[in-house]
Formats: sequence, structure tokens, C-alpha cells
Amino acid sequence: MPPGWPARDGVPGPPARAGAAPSSYRRPRWLRVVAFAGALSVLAAAGGGWWLYRKLDGNITTDTSAAAELERYERERPASLAHGARNILLIGSDTRAGSGNSAYGRDKGTQRSDTAILVHLAADRHSATAVSVPRDLMVRTPSCRNREGGTAPAAFAQFNKAFEVGGTACTIRTLEKLTGIRVDHHIVVDFGGFKKMVDAVGGVRVCVRQPIHDADAKVDLKAGARTLDGEQALGYVRARKTLGNGSDTARMDRQQQFLGALVNKVQSNGVLLNPTRLYPVLDAATRSLTTDPGLDSLKDLYDLTRAMRGVPTERVQFLTVPRRPYRDDANRDELVQPQANALFERLRADQPVAVEPEDDGTESGAAGNRKRKPSALPTFTGTNAASGACP
Repeated sequence: MPPGWPARDGVPGPPARAGAAPSSYRRPRWLRVVAFAGALSVLAAAGGGWWLYRKLDGNITTDTSAAAELERYERERPASLAHGARNILLIGSDTRAGSGNSAYGRDKGTQRSDTAILVHLAADRHSATAVSVPRDLMVRTPSCRNREGGTAPAAFAQFNKAFEVGGTACTIRTLEKLTGIRVDHHIVVDFGGFKKMVDAVGGVRVCVRQPIHDADAKVDLKAGARTLDGEQALGYVRARKTLGNGSDTARMDRQQQFLGALVNKVQSNGVLLNPTRLYPVLDAATRSLTTDPGLDSLKDLYDLTRAMRGVPTERVQFLTVPRRPYRDDANRDELVQPQANALFERLRADQPVAVEPEDDGTESGAAGNRKRKPSALPTFTGTNAASGACP
């Protein structure tokens, strides 16, 4: 039989074309082509993934000056008593500098911590406790290096004065002296960053308990269930002067309610398991954050987020330090003792606390005169992420 005439069932077939390989050799060639194309796809995906990682990682701003300043005072800072537990200070800066912030007032070249929340993440990662510190709480601030490079003397002042005078490092040292709790990490977010993160998750649904019309906070909301975009959310958590007696009490309650709703939204599969939704969230978050060197990489933030994601929403608790109107000025606050120290002691030792909603109309944190359900744990006025969900 002439070459190139493969037989089938004993019958000679037609002659092969000149230069053509038998069919038994063509299939491996196609497999090689498909494998090569697949390899290129994998490499392209890997390269794209690496590019995205580097882009997100590069978005984060590192607060090296605060780290250096804290290093100078390392000997006087409290020790970490619970291995594996983490204390993260969230600071909401009221600076008007930066894109999108000028609408909230004239930039005077200074900034204060409009919001300060200490988040305690338990070592077993089964609970998280977020403690709001009122900006008007009267405290003793240590001597701090000011923004001009000089030294501001120790003083008895409002808590947010520390941020205005000495920035993040002074705020952390003030909080550590007040509570005895070691602050492991800090995250600073300004107005614009907050709005971007809310918009990135597609808005956050909250229950507006009463109509809010506040020109200073740039917000106009009707009562009821509302899905707030970034601009509305910022006004919602900032509004104060037109609600109640104008104190920070109701505002901190709304901030805690909003954070609980945000935790619910971010933990939902619609965000975390959808790449088209997750990437804008990561991009907005990383662009919006200024962190210490221990949280300034995408991996560090991912590890923190993964740890938080495993905490059940009913174990994500929100409360305010026990406090009452300051005896010399009703527009300021002071701690209620011994309740405040009891809270700080348990957080230092990574021991659980219980929270219950306020039920008798008294000032939040003025503990000692409200009915509570029996509990084996010290109980404070507060809420949790699950109870903050809006129908």
C-alpha cells in the first residue's frame, strides 16, 4: 500500500494531501494549541490580578509620623495583656481640606476628631466590641508634639482637642492614659472617604426614627426605612444641632446604628462574593484610609476584614463609654465611675461584656438607674449589628 494511505476495516483509503500529517498526529497539535491558549489566559489573569493588587495596595496612605511619635513614648504606653486580641482606633476627621469636603464649611487649617471609636476584636475572633468616645468628654491630655513641630503642654480639655493639637499620636496617647488599653492600630477616615465607601457598597439601609432636616449636616430625610447614599449617610451620622437637645448622645447612637447596618451590608454575599461589587468597595476603602504601618497593606486589611467577617452580627456590639453631663458645664461630658473603669478593665483583659438597649429615656451611659435583664456579665447600654437591621 502506498505511503499515506491509512486503511480502515481493511479497505485502503484516499491518498493523503502532500505534507499533511496523519489524523493521529493532528489531535495532539490542537491540544497543544488549546493548552497554550489556556496558559496565556492564566498568565493574563495572574498578571491582571497582580496589577490590581498592587494598585489597591498603593492606594493606602501610611501614617508614619504618628508611628514615629508613639515610638518616642513607648515606655509609658500600656502593655498588651491579651495575646491575639486587637484594639483598633477608628478616627473620623472633620477636616474640610481635600476634594469634596469644602461644602461642609471653610477649611481653617485645623481638624478635630469628629468621631472616635475603639474597636476591640477578641483573641478568639468570636466577638467585637466598638466603644464610642464622645468628642466633648473632658479628659487630661498629655504633653504632645503639635502640628508645627513645637510642644503643646498637658491640659484638661475636650477629648477631640488632642487630635486638633497633636493629631493621631496625641489622640492615641490620650485614650491610652484614659483607659489603660493599648491601641494596636489606627485608621483615619475623612468626609470624602466615608461617602465613597458607602457609595461603593451600593448604599446602606437604616431606620430613620424621626425626620432629619439639618442644613449644617447637609441632610434632609423623612422618617422610616431609607437606603442612604454616601452624601445622605454622612449627613445622617453628623446631624446634631436640629435633633433633641443638640448633644452628641443621639448622634453617637445613629453612628452606631449605621455601622451595624454597614457591617450587615458588607458581610452579605452580594458584596463579598461578587467581584464586580467587591472591587469598587476595596478601591474606595483603600483610597479613603490612612493607617499605621501595621495595617498599610492590602493583605493586612484583608486579614482584619476576614477576622471581622467571621464574627456573628449579634456579637458585634456597639456602646458608648459610661458618661454623664460634666458637673461644671452641661454641654460637656465626664465619665461615670466605677462603670467606666469596669468596662476598660474587661476590654484590657479580653473579657466579654453584654449590651442592652436603653429602655427608660435616660442619657446613654448614665448607668445605675435602668432596669436590666439578669446577666452573668457586666452589662452596658448599647446595641449590636443584628438588632440594628432595618426591615
